[in-house]
Amino acid sequence: MLDLIIKNARTIDKQVFEIGIKDGKITQLAPIVTEETQEVLTLADDMYISAGWIDDHVHCFEKMNLYYDYPDQIGVEKGVTTVIDAGTTGAENIHDFYELTQQAKTNVYALVNISKWGIVEQDELADLSKVKADLVKQALVDLPDFIVGIKARMSKTVIGDNGITPLELAKQIQAENDHLPLMVHVGSAPPELAEILAVMEAGDVLTHCFNGKPNGILGADNHIKDIAWDAYRRGVIFDIGHGTDSFNFHVAEVAHQAGMDATSISTDIYIRNRTNGPVYDLATTMEKLRVVGYTWSDILEKVTAVPAKNFHLANKGQLAVGFDADLTIFELVTGEKELVDSNGFTRTATEQIRPLKTVIGGTIYDNEL
Repeated sequence: MLDLIIKNARTIDKQVFEIGIKDGKITQLAPIVTEETQEVLTLADDMYISAGWIDDHVHCFEKMNLYYDYPDQIGVEKGVTTVIDAGTTGAENIHDFYELTQQAKTNVYALVNISKWGIVEQDELADLSKVKADLVKQALVDLPDFIVGIKARMSKTVIGDNGITPLELAKQIQAENDHLPLMVHVGSAPPELAEILAVMEAGDVLTHCFNGKPNGILGADNHIKDIAWDAYRRGVIFDIGHGTDSFNFHVAEVAHQAGMDATSISTDIYIRNRTNGPVYDLATTMEKLRVVGYTWSDILEKVTAVPAKNFHLANKGQLAVGFDADLTIFELVTGEKELVDSNGFTRTATEQIRPLKTVIGGTIYDNEL
């Protein structure tokens, strides 16, 4: 007997089928699932379903002071089934974070900051004595199913006088630990974007890829810098990481028109930019990329299959038999909505995406609109 059958499940590309779920896994996808079940959920004709949305750049360790939030308030309550905390904690406090995440309904993973206490202070990489490769390695041994990568923030407010050295140390740690995923925050120089990209390799994640800063990908001539094209073409992953100060409509639009789309879409959400904006939630960030010109199919792939692949979440990100029964049920609504980027510039959306129900491990949660 199945635990749940979802009927009239309609994807964004108009496929319609039924989904059978048992023990937290998708066990059947068929025109009609005939097996007996404990629960049936029949979707209305104006509802859509996708693999569960994944936000691969959040900050959700509630015990921190600078950047923090609560997993379920940015996750299951917003249509997001999985979040990846992007380096809020380091090797010294990530175990405490892990224990707290076990109480959440949302799936929570983490990137461990190469600075041992994470973002306790804004300049966590100004003191390189806090970068302890042995502590990172032990944390990976202790929490192999929780830590999915490492994080280095490379901007002037973080690194002090250390230049590119913290990133070089991060790459050494990565090489010593099975080349696990590395996310690199880019902001104001120093170091220069060219220095950062010269160290990054295919599969490394450049977050805040469309920020509007002089040290970003857009040159003074209003064209994408050659160094950015080189990194993009050799496989560096460009991640949105919207954040309070790191997403600019114009940069995203110039890039899109030139053929450079973000690889993945994420929020860099924490309690202040969730409550006061401009981020609010993953759905709003997705709407911003729709205004830029992305299709809904592309947007959904960039919050499901792509982040799952980038961070080796083998059982997530696809609406397919054998994958975790993590699903997002949503609607598309026609209507104007003003969207604001990190620099105060606005665009008007004519179509909104609204999560209605979040399914995590086969359990259904309703979303408040």
